[in-house]
Amino acid sequence: QVQLVESGGGLVQPGGSLRLSCAASGSIFSIYAMGWYRQAPGKERELVASITNGGSTNYGDSVKGRFTISRDNAKNTVYLQMNSLKPEDTAVYYCKASLNAALGLRIYWGQGTQVTVSS
Repeated sequence: QVQLVESGGGLVQPGGSLRLSCAASGSIFSIYAMGWYRQAPGKERELVASITNGGSTNYGDSVKGRFTISRDNAKNTVYLQMNSLKPEDTAVYYCKASLNAALGLRIYWGQGTQVTVSS
């Protein structure tokens, strides 16, 4: 139906950068928003950043000023540019898409991509 494919995760040194991508494919008619969440071992999943189809953005407090979310609506793709990475950014990062439907939103999640920040 709808699939989210993430890429760009990996191992990076503290202070380094990574760029994550998430492409949505399938039965897509209208996307309300896309975003990134992350989950570290022993912690709950938390918002990293989100962006609406119109371009409005939200960021988690811990990443604001370091991470930037962007999207290419024509490609149904969202990006997360992560700069000045810290060890506490280590987590599995999940892409989320909120699709418009007749009676509300349908939520889809990617499989997650590991980001490890370590020296």
